[in-house]
Amino acid sequence: MVELLRKQWWYIIGPIAVACLAFIWPSWWFISGAILIVVLYLLFWAVQFTGVTQVEQNKVMFQKMSYEIDGRQILMKLNERQGMPVPWEMVKTAKKAEDHFLLSLSKAQFIYLPFRIFNNSNDLKLMEAYLKRKNLLSTSPDNIRT
Repeated sequence: MVELLRKQWWYIIGPIAVACLAFIWPSWWFISGAILIVVLYLLFWAVQFTGVTQVEQNKVMFQKMSYEIDGRQILMKLNERQGMPVPWEMVKTAKKAEDHFLLSLSKAQFIYLPFRIFNNSNDLKLMEAYLKRKNLLSTSPDNIRT
């Protein structure tokens, strides 16, 4: 949810700007309306993220999976017979943090890949090379692992 709020920070700034109108036209309606809008927005997304864990069809997302990553796709496998391919075209952005990669598929869908799932440092470098080759990962200072 924090990643979503980082991307949509301006949804919260807008109501705060409306609340600043209370300094021009003193009225508690501006302030209470802005607070209500922000709280409802946060509540909406909290319900969305909580609800996705309760739906039976989404239980698969919270099970242990194995991953096969190549230049064409990311194959997420529950077992040898059940799996789901995710083509690289579905990945909108990628972010490298201190201990994981976060691949965003949409506003509320993402793939979290902790570094511990990679067998060795070569696999980690290969994943980073795939992301750079697909122009999903930049070489900016906030994406460099320290």
